[in-house]
Amino acid sequence: MLPDVRRRRLPKLFLLVTALTLTLTACGQDLGRSNFARTTVPAAAGTGQVSDGPITDAAVAANVLRTVKPCQFLTKDALGALGLGTVEEDPTPSSIAYDRCANKVKDPGGKEIRLDFEIGNTLLPRADKTTGQVGGLPLRVDKTDDSDCTVAAMTALNPDTALTLTVAYPGDPCRPGQTVLDAVVQKLHNSPEKYSTPPGTLLTADPCTMAESSVVASAAPSPKQAPTGLHSCDWASNAANPTVSVEFLPGLPPLVGDGFSKVDLGGGITGFQKKGTSSSAECEVEWQHRPWQGDDVELAQVRYRNYNTKPDTDDACGKAVTVAKNVVTKLPKP
Repeated sequence: MLPDVRRRRLPKLFLLVTALTLTLTACGQDLGRSNFARTTVPAAAGTGQVSDGPITDAAVAANVLRTVKPCQFLTKDALGALGLGTVEEDPTPSSIAYDRCANKVKDPGGKEIRLDFEIGNTLLPRADKTTGQVGGLPLRVDKTDDSDCTVAAMTALNPDTALTLTVAYPGDPCRPGQTVLDAVVQKLHNSPEKYSTPPGTLLTADPCTMAESSVVASAAPSPKQAPTGLHSCDWASNAANPTVSVEFLPGLPPLVGDGFSKVDLGGGITGFQKKGTSSSAECEVEWQHRPWQGDDVELAQVRYRNYNTKPDTDDACGKAVTVAKNVVTKLPKP
């Protein structure tokens, strides 16, 4: 087989491991080693009493955030206005997610501040890392070491979802992170830029409502549902296995190769399925829903995985295809 050079979403296990490494210790306040301009930190960031009740801010409701463009918060103008330093490049949008973007800044001393932003993240610092509020939203701050920090403005609780900024900066990474996040929340309350939403787009679809429970249960008995982002949802039988995932993402049109083969999903839709290569049962099915931007399209994806069974004892692709056929009937029509 020729190698498949198309962009693929990072495995969630990798993302989980990455997130867990960022949630070890509370954020310190040693400013002596930082070249960051302290006066730019808004006084309100990280201060104020935090309610433990539901978050009812309409500006950060999931259905609103799904269409918000993430890179607007990391442009040269947006970051330059915060006094962090010199912004030399335009932000880099994720090629495999609608809600992630990254950029970097050089502080006045020449040190690099790397910023990775995500809207609707569910891999978060623990609740005991709450340190106040930002723009009325509960703020969680978690400093891993002297150069890495995650700041999160909670947008929903139980299940927890947040705007997150992961900062790599050899000094005081939490401080610029809080400054940027405060500006993000302010912008969300003041006419943020949004993606266009043509008829049938998956951008506005809630993935947790795009599969019938009875169909999912045929693959993952007695599943418990939980969003894993604004555009993804998991149904798990227990803490680990088996799990069914539904996800919407941008990418190049799927094609045969690198283990992917065609499968009929009904309704004139051709899917592409691929069995996992590990010692456990796993299969991914994806298909093109509608055009997106440039050469990219909107992709729908269903995955089944069961780490407690071996590939030859579990029909992983059969289960994934069954759920995918159901999802096809639920998606908005282009």
